[in-house]
Amino acid sequence: MEQRTYNQYCATARTLDLVGERWTLLLIRELLTGPKRYGDLQASLRGLGTGLLAARLKHLEREGLARKVTLPPPARTPAYALTEAGQELGPAVLALARWGLRWAMGERREDETFHAGWAVLGLRACFDPDAAAGLRAVYEFHVDDEILHARVDDGTVETVHGPAQYPDARITITEEAFVGVTARRLTFSDAIEAGAATATGDGEALRRLPSLFQLPAPRSRTAD
Repeated sequence: MEQRTYNQYCATARTLDLVGERWTLLLIRELLTGPKRYGDLQASLRGLGTGLLAARLKHLEREGLARKVTLPPPARTPAYALTEAGQELGPAVLALARWGLRWAMGERREDETFHAGWAVLGLRACFDPDAAAGLRAVYEFHVDDEILHARVDDGTVETVHGPAQYPDARITITEEAFVGVTARRLTFSDAIEAGAATATGDGEALRRLPSLFQLPAPRSRTAD
């Protein structure tokens, strides 16, 4: 497959030459949360055909943005991981996510897929470092069967797939309620009152949670 180019000696154009094709940035998004097996990528990117997925992965390898790895025991299976250059696209992807939360999200469409694991990056995009000043706490989130956790350390955050070893607070919420919170149809407090969410653990960590992860106020792209 011939790679298309803008033929411009410009850093933005050169970057888009590398990651501007359809699905490429979403592959970067998936790999930003850690190495993924081919099947994991297929499951997360429904609508991306097998042939195109293979082509996009080869492109990322060829351009030095991703590489093949072997997962550690007990998995020991082949997977794909980002290189240093690929990892440095993280801030750009998070900036796009923040822009999307403000200008593009709205309600979920009927034909749109959703994976709770995308919240790993979503939490980073919504994190307010000023609100986390002086706080050290580990939050474990259960969204239906998906588990992830966030480690807050005095203004910084690390979010990871899987359970935490020693969580200070545990938040459980249904996928439907989580989507509702993301779409701003309800608040987390509403979800708790409706029985669709629970929050247990350290009182101070739970008290500060709402200020740590805040959705930006939505804006309309239509001119007044």
